[in-house]
Amino acid sequence: MAILIDENKKVIIQGITGREGMARTKLMMGYGTNVIAGVTPGKGGGEVLQVPVYDTVAECVENFGDIDVSVIFVPAPLVKNAALEAFDHGIHLVVIIPDRVPIWDVMEIVRKAKETNARFIGPNTLGLLSPGKAVLGMIGGRAETAREWFKPGNVGVASRSGGITSSIAYYLSSSGVGLSSIVHVGGDAIVGTPHPDVMKMFEADPETKGVVMFGEIGTSQEEQVADLIENGEFTKPLIAYIGGKAAKEGTRFSHAGAIIEGGRGTYEGKVKRLKEVGAHVVDAFNDISVVTKEVLGMD
Repeated sequence: MAILIDENKKVIIQGITGREGMARTKLMMGYGTNVIAGVTPGKGGGEVLQVPVYDTVAECVENFGDIDVSVIFVPAPLVKNAALEAFDHGIHLVVIIPDRVPIWDVMEIVRKAKETNARFIGPNTLGLLSPGKAVLGMIGGRAETAREWFKPGNVGVASRSGGITSSIAYYLSSSGVGLSSIVHVGGDAIVGTPHPDVMKMFEADPETKGVVMFGEIGTSQEEQVADLIENGEFTKPLIAYIGGKAAKEGTRFSHAGAIIEGGRGTYEGKVKRLKEVGAHVVDAFNDISVVTKEVLGMD
């Protein structure tokens, strides 16, 4: 099993005819993702990589029936309408790749997702990948690279940084630790599926035996994960690395989500809280693979 995506789910690409849309469709299809159609208003009737292009999501549904996933590669100001269109037509997972999506638009996407019992990943995400099955977004860059870098196994990866997502997954695989699913939750202050939601999915996945989490200063995602552990809602081994230890007050660190307000979201607070509930917090990035293998008895 895997969380969120596998080789059987039907996927459409909104913005497929743009440069990024075309390049990432090639990655996804090359890796094995079941991309069935694309959407670009005004470009209906064409093809991209032999994938039919339609003007609307409604036309995709008319031609293919229920669709599981939409991956969005449209300019940030157009993201809201694209996401709402996907939700309105019964798509229950939307992956929002672009950054700089206006926060009020994201809040409206959150509201609509709740109304339609849907979920979205991002904004500002590289996407997600289930090794050997499928990829949504741009993790790995090329299908050949993604196959080489990320090996199937039973450790989940969740991260708030795109670059760190790929790095953790690569070094775990290189050290002999196979992966169940890799999720970049997104780097913005408001994301559709933050760390606690991802942990719940990994908890329910019998293939996942442990999880590596990259957190950072800002928001309370990591403290909420600690709450899950304390309440018995996440019981699998958690190896965590928190970025931002050296960030000084008043300096900019990483993403829009790395904002400390009212004393919440500090490096020290996150580390302390995770250690209190038994998570394995590492101090150095290079320790992630070593500690993961120790905790899971893989040495």
